[in-house]
Amino acid sequence: MKNYKKTLCSLPKNFALFAVTFLFIALIFTSCNNQPKKVDKQPETSSQQPAANKQISPNFNADSAYYFVQKQCDFGPRVTNSDEAKKCGDWIVGELKKYTDNVIEQKTTITNFDDRKLNIRNIIAEINPKAKKRIMLCSHWDSRPYADKDNVDPTKPILGANDGASGVGVLMEIARILKSNPVDIGIDLILFDAEDLGKNEYRHSYCLGSQYWSTNLHHPGYTAEFGVLLDMVGGVNATFAWEANSEEYAKPYLEKVWSTAQNLGYSKQFIYFQYGGIEDDHFYVNKNARIPTIDIIHLENTPNTFPEYHHTHRDNMSVIDRGTLKAVGQTLLEVIYSEK
Repeated sequence: MKNYKKTLCSLPKNFALFAVTFLFIALIFTSCNNQPKKVDKQPETSSQQPAANKQISPNFNADSAYYFVQKQCDFGPRVTNSDEAKKCGDWIVGELKKYTDNVIEQKTTITNFDDRKLNIRNIIAEINPKAKKRIMLCSHWDSRPYADKDNVDPTKPILGANDGASGVGVLMEIARILKSNPVDIGIDLILFDAEDLGKNEYRHSYCLGSQYWSTNLHHPGYTAEFGVLLDMVGGVNATFAWEANSEEYAKPYLEKVWSTAQNLGYSKQFIYFQYGGIEDDHFYVNKNARIPTIDIIHLENTPNTFPEYHHTHRDNMSVIDRGTLKAVGQTLLEVIYSEK
């Protein structure tokens, strides 16, 4: 993890140097390249993009999802172990109990890279807990304890409206909709704690909640047909690209989600470009729990990879866009309602 949050292989800063060295490096380490490349399925022109298909899922309410994002931010930064996190976590649990069949709080104490003891709290909400066929939808609900990319107050915690709250907001709205429009399959919503405490110089210091959950499943032998992780899914003009670990571990489901988004008319958000691997929560779900899981994460076709407000105090409600929340939420609903 260098330069960027959860990035396994860093982009070169000097484009000229990259151009010279790329061919040589590619022959040896083809997998360690965050430079975006076009996926074969990318339509060449807008006229070749697939027409939107008839929607079979209930409408995703972007205003409601926006409310759920705003409500989390109203508690302030949700840094693991903080009073704000406890209050927000209690609220999340209370809301999910309204919309799902069972809520489990997985609590444990772990040691951070700086030897601090952390009381983490993963939140798992089950829909149709007895159904054998299951889909796992997840996000992280904590926010970063320092604005390390900001020139102003870099040691203070960030609000994390997009990086944290947006994914939770989408999942809470999905739970609300499923309550009124039931499905036969099982859905598990997993909200990981302590995802954003890490520092790049300490390997595996991110994603502590998912590292714990993936080796201590909330039910022994738990599995799902596939999983989808949401990370930074509410930003203005957000683009979601094919991430390398998603492609390696869960390519059929990556294709399923992207084709669904394209068919619904969300080709501006779900783009066919491939990036290098991101050490996000899905990495540990794939590696340890062996559940094929993809990551829907804001990745830009620029050397910076993440949006310019990433890990700064500018990650507040001003960057949240209802249209982006709608694109992600409606796509996931369509995937769920297309399952048999």
